[in-house]
Amino acid sequence: ELQLVESGGGLVQAGGSLRLSCAASGFVVGDDDIGWLRQAPGKEREGVSCISSRDGNARYIDSVKGRFTISSDSAKNTVYLHMNNLKPDDTAVYYCAAALGSVALWGQGTQVTVSS
Repeated sequence: ELQLVESGGGLVQAGGSLRLSCAASGFVVGDDDIGWLRQAPGKEREGVSCISSRDGNARYIDSVKGRFTISSDSAKNTVYLHMNNLKPDDTAVYYCAAALGSVALWGQGTQVTVSS
């Protein structure tokens, strides 16, 4: 069964850190593009970071560059989002998503709340 399961969200003070995990099943992480998106209350969903299956390079939106790092563990078939120096503007539901050919696979999301 194709599935993505996120974990690691929570409440943290500004300046703190969290690590989100996305456990994949039914496909191999690295064979397809995979990444993280987020949706804040009242805002549209936006892509945060992704790993390209073509070249393995990581990409980030400007607002998280230098603070967030995406990584993967092939042995665990899991993708991570390491988030440092969190800001209240980072508060959102974070989703893991993979592009499996013509199909977009989404996780259920995990809430990240950053208090000021």
